[in-house]
Amino acid sequence: MAQEYSQIALSEPKPFVKWAGGKRQLMSELEKNFPIKFGTYLEPFLGGGAVMFDLLTKERNLKCNVSDLNSDLVLAYVTIRDRLEKLIESLENHSKNYHKDSTGYYYEVRSQEPKNQIEKVSRLLFLNKTCFNGLYRVNSKGKFNVPLGRYTNPNIVNNENLQVVSKTLQSPKIKISCRDFSSIIKDAKKGDFVYFDPPYQPVSDTANFTSYTHRDFTEDDLERLADLANQLNSKGCNVMLSNSNSKTVKKMFSSGWKIKEIKANRAINSNSQKRTGHKEIIIKNY
Repeated sequence: MAQEYSQIALSEPKPFVKWAGGKRQLMSELEKNFPIKFGTYLEPFLGGGAVMFDLLTKERNLKCNVSDLNSDLVLAYVTIRDRLEKLIESLENHSKNYHKDSTGYYYEVRSQEPKNQIEKVSRLLFLNKTCFNGLYRVNSKGKFNVPLGRYTNPNIVNNENLQVVSKTLQSPKIKISCRDFSSIIKDAKKGDFVYFDPPYQPVSDTANFTSYTHRDFTEDDLERLADLANQLNSKGCNVMLSNSNSKTVKKMFSSGWKIKEIKANRAINSNSQKRTGHKEIIIKNY
């Protein structure tokens, strides 16, 4: 029985990158808020894909239409799906060199700008596994600028999960695109489930939030998102959003939306004492 359970557990795809705002630690709370029945699953801020992978674990044949504006991240999904063998070879090379001289090799790779598809994705995954807090952040010029993390033996290759993710993504029912979130309006149909997990709004004037791409997610973008959510609501879609417990967000969704506060930790805060005791909100129309 134990062996049977372990085989099931190993066959479940998990996020292959640690992403700011990732939803793995909130999954049990999010699951309680998913619609009971829906058609296609659409997610235009894909990030690490925790929600998509969770849904696919429960329904292997689920139709998914997912996207992200971060072209490097989308390339990683496509490469894991289509060219996994070459990618693993490259990651194994990174792992070997890292263990010879972790500091020197990390900063050497961080300074590189490979053009080759495999090397580009391999670099992203390597940096994600070895950088401080596994935080993906780029500066205003689009350069990755996170320092080396303190890990004794990071799992740089993670072959087992990559194999499962690759096989999962090969389903013809999963479509992955690089595009602005507003593009989903032409794809979403009545009865579909649309989940929005945008970069969170700051909860105070002094708060800060990480940029996933070198274009910040502004208050204007949030207004566009609220307008889009209302259009999807009019089409009869099941719409759910995650965000910070921000007055601005609550105000934009005050009319006709259900807002629920949930407890959350901030796994990427550099100060471990500031990682707990936070609240987020879930907003939905069903």
